[in-house]
Amino acid sequence: MLSKQGSKLLIVDDLPENLLALEALIKEEGREVYKAHSADEALALLLEHEFALAILDVQMPGMNGFQLAELMRGTEKTKNIPIVFVSAAGRELNYAFTGYESGAVDFLYKPLDIHAVRSKVAVFVDLYRQRKVMSRQLEALQRSREEQDALLGELRVTQDELRRAVRMRDDFMSIVSHELRTPLNGLILDTQLRKLHLAKGNLAAFSEDKLRAMLERDERQIHRLIRLIDDMLDVSRIRTGKLSIRSVRFDLVQLVRTIVENFSAQMHSAGCTLSIQAEGELQGVWDEFRLEQVVNNLLSNALRYGPGQPVDIRVHQHGDMARIEVRDHGVGISAEDQQRIFQQFERGEGSGAVAGLGLGLFISEQIVQAHGGRLEVTSVLGEGSTFSVCLPLELE
Repeated sequence: MLSKQGSKLLIVDDLPENLLALEALIKEEGREVYKAHSADEALALLLEHEFALAILDVQMPGMNGFQLAELMRGTEKTKNIPIVFVSAAGRELNYAFTGYESGAVDFLYKPLDIHAVRSKVAVFVDLYRQRKVMSRQLEALQRSREEQDALLGELRVTQDELRRAVRMRDDFMSIVSHELRTPLNGLILDTQLRKLHLAKGNLAAFSEDKLRAMLERDERQIHRLIRLIDDMLDVSRIRTGKLSIRSVRFDLVQLVRTIVENFSAQMHSAGCTLSIQAEGELQGVWDEFRLEQVVNNLLSNALRYGPGQPVDIRVHQHGDMARIEVRDHGVGISAEDQQRIFQQFERGEGSGAVAGLGLGLFISEQIVQAHGGRLEVTSVLGEGSTFSVCLPLELE
């Protein structure tokens, strides 16, 4: 690995023949030798390249080698480059002391010892290569640590999601078992009661009025079971991306009026009055069956959470959107609950006695979003809620 790491060497001398001679001594495969005839040329090269070693002649016109070394040590980019001084002066001038003070790591005297030069250069080149390899290893280690931290973060998120999924599953199974058991228990008790009457020959229990009441109770329980099953199937379709939208052109006002008429019996049973505000027609291209499902969910919630209170529904155009607004005067929804009621199996505070899987708003929002629209809520605790279905008037 070290042999593959290239290195650059800088030699600085004002005499061209010295540069050529020194280059011939130190140039090998994997080494690039850059020559500078002055300190100014050397500085330009130092700012442009990364050098493993700088060999500086001491005595040069203008800026000498010692001054160049001091500049190198004061510059961030060049302060760690090893410096070797070369001097033709005798040892008695004590140049070596000055050189080491300027930041030199070694000192050579002319005439140069060929083996000493090559050996020293080889040592510094190997040190440079080792530093580069270690630097890359440290960078790789840092990247590995960062990747590990990222993976651990993802793992924690996944674990949290799994825990939440397990809680949701347990909650779902608890809710489903309760909600399915309620209508089933009613049907079972009614069936057992009828069998008991038949066994005793009590045919008076099957008069026309009583039989009609029995059938109405059965029908309500069966419809409740069907709705629970349909909700669970819709959630499955949403999760697998198979919720189908079949759009046709129709009048939204007429659809809402029809739904309101179908709700009259439920409104009367809940002690609620229902008023509708809509004028003319509001034509658009949507899935009529799915939007009927949304409005049914919103009206059912209005009855559940505001029994005995009036319910108002308005259909109108707002800009390039059609809006259906369903307002009740029930218990209302806190700001905190408004953030979560559109999630699966979530219901507002005070809903413990209210039947349902907590899927209606989740399914409704998914249907509206599949149309390119949005489902919004505004509410104040104790003052009721307004759910607004916003639909684009034309779908591409």
